[in-house]
Amino acid sequence: MTNTHYDAVVLGAGAAGLSAAQALGRSLRRTLVIDAGAPRNRFASHMHNVLGLDGTPPLELVARGRAEAEVYGVEFTEGTVSAVTGHGDVTLELAPDQQGTVRRIETRALIVATGASDTLPDVPGLANYWGSTVLHCPYCHGWEVRGSRLAVLAASPLALHQATLIRQWSEHLTVFSAALGELAPDIARALQVRGTVIEPSPVTEVLGDGARVTGIRTANGADHEIDAIFTMGAVTPHDGFLAGLNLARTETPVGDFLTVDPGGRTSHPRIWAAGNVVNPMATVPIAMGAGAQAGGSANYALVELDVAAALAADAVRSGGAA
Repeated sequence: MTNTHYDAVVLGAGAAGLSAAQALGRSLRRTLVIDAGAPRNRFASHMHNVLGLDGTPPLELVARGRAEAEVYGVEFTEGTVSAVTGHGDVTLELAPDQQGTVRRIETRALIVATGASDTLPDVPGLANYWGSTVLHCPYCHGWEVRGSRLAVLAASPLALHQATLIRQWSEHLTVFSAALGELAPDIARALQVRGTVIEPSPVTEVLGDGARVTGIRTANGADHEIDAIFTMGAVTPHDGFLAGLNLARTETPVGDFLTVDPGGRTSHPRIWAAGNVVNPMATVPIAMGAGAQAGGSANYALVELDVAAALAADAVRSGGAA
């Protein structure tokens, strides 16, 4: 078992984690990034609505961000954290590597940016096109499918909000509403008055040509010609390794997430969280900003600890002199 101590450890090397790491590295903090290598947006070929980086592949952003952080002395390692303990400095225990070695890492500050996973509705063919023409964010992908035949595959009541929004990008919109049951008349009319078609028959299959969605088949035997599908599956934050700390959580319309203050600090005084692990609707620029904020907040907390330690040491010296 190996044991190493850092000023700060960042879990996750996506947009949020790398932004936090860069802020800490530039603050002259000895910083380690631990990453499992599976960012949430790895299924997308390009990211959009990111000022100055529009159209950049997500993995290219990660590679550039890592190189920038390394310039400031940030260290990187592959791994998965299995548990976090401690109420002052915290200790991370990593899952055993291929040689069976268990690493323990101590840190004065921890930034959790481990992201989340999407569980799509259980429809044959749907997952095959996730990230290409099965989408969840119109601000990220709406322009690319504008004016085409779009669908919203309802998985929860939030789909109604999604459908109302997505109509902005195309007048050819069908909402497959079976998962919601019969819609209230006022809700149905609010959709239909703008030309949205409501299809209540359950979806049985997503059709495609191997590269793109081409249609949706429903239980009544009909095939609907569709070019892209928007859907919102269940979102699961990657924060199970924090369970033993009993951190405060908030129930949201999309699930249960860690509670953080405006700087990203959790209910633990030395742990911050940023990005999709606490805000699953955050796009890349929002996650980047939250990561930078958390990194800066963590650094200031470390400054306060440094000041307190210096004052305590000075008091000891002064007392000895007296």
